[in-house]
Amino acid sequence: MVLAGGCRALAFGILFGCAVNVVAQNIPRIGFIGATSQNTISTRIAAFRQGLKNLGYVEGKNIVVEYRWSEGRDERLATFAAELEQLRVAVIVTGGPLVTRVVRQATKSTPIVMAFDSDPVSSGFVDSLARPGGRITGLSVNAAEMSGKQVDVLRQIIPGFSRLAVLGDSKEPSYAHSLEQIKHASAALGLRIQPLDVRASHGIEEAFAAARRERTQAMIVLPSAYLLLARSEIVTQAEKQRLPVMYWAQDYVDAGGLVSYSANIEDLYRRAAIYVDKILKGAKPGELAVEQPYKFELVVSVKAAKRIGLTIPMSVLTRADRVIQ
Repeated sequence: MVLAGGCRALAFGILFGCAVNVVAQNIPRIGFIGATSQNTISTRIAAFRQGLKNLGYVEGKNIVVEYRWSEGRDERLATFAAELEQLRVAVIVTGGPLVTRVVRQATKSTPIVMAFDSDPVSSGFVDSLARPGGRITGLSVNAAEMSGKQVDVLRQIIPGFSRLAVLGDSKEPSYAHSLEQIKHASAALGLRIQPLDVRASHGIEEAFAAARRERTQAMIVLPSAYLLLARSEIVTQAEKQRLPVMYWAQDYVDAGGLVSYSANIEDLYRRAAIYVDKILKGAKPGELAVEQPYKFELVVSVKAAKRIGLTIPMSVLTRADRVIQ
């Protein structure tokens, strides 16, 4: 009887274990791929998780998120994408244009949600914002509006400047379009544009040296995963040359930079969770319109301005959404 009871107990244990596995297998599994590191964009990931929580998802209980971080090593992105598709995740969330391009190329059928993109139409990711088509949808930062405002704010901070450097990474799908938007915004003002393409760590110092040789009076930094990872070095070089720099994300200002004008990126990551929810419930990515930012934010550091001997006009400070004293 003891043997029989033990067998029954063992059989029950096996069946219970199988039942747990079945339940676990029924939990939605999604992927997230970032080109930087979790620490670099921790506030954005917190916003994404909050977005999931707002929709009733709790990681580890009724949803599983498989995170992958390339930490600036772009060659790892395709491997991550193939790995997640092999795991049969329901959707992959991409943290930036470079990741979106690689994931699209490295996967066959998995839906893709862009946490943000400068211009997904010009990058070739979607047919249009209203009707994306295909298997990619998500959020766009509206690069055209952002570029024009960035140039306008710089003109208010440095009246009459005529030479503007644009620091970017041509590996980014949005690079060419973003650069073109800045050129367009600068044309009416007669600004001379100096593109500076950075692809490696030594390139940052070289780029600032090139800007100094051209007697550049201001700089704009374009969206780039690599440049975001290197933000501390960029801020240091800008301060060393006493060069006013406009950044595409407030992360740079938090790292000691002067000014940023951009969409609220954390809000875009939060809203990316809404797309994940809709796809898990059966919606087709190609039929979910790509949304744009609800608002843009101007962040100014008076502290950084003092370090380079610059006075921020009151007209800019009163417009700012956040001022670092």
